[in-house]
Amino acid sequence: MPKMKTKSGAKKRFSITGTGKIKRKHAYKSHILTKKSKKRKRNLTYDTIVDKADEKNVREMLRK
Repeated sequence: MPKMKTKSGAKKRFSITGTGKIKRKHAYKSHILTKKSKKRKRNLTYDTIVDKADEKNVREMLRK
C-alpha cells in the first residue's frame, strides 16, 4: 500500500504549533477592503487556532 499524500492546499494554509495545535489565517482579508473598518481588517491580520470541531479533518489532510 502506498503512503498517504499530504493535501497540498492544506499544507500551504495550516501549520502546527509547538504544542500540537493547528494554526490558520483569517478569511475575508484579500479584496473588497474599502467597506471594512480598520478595526475589522486589523483583527483579520492575526493568526488563530483551528476550532476543535474541525481539527480532526485538518489533521487528516496534513497527514503524511
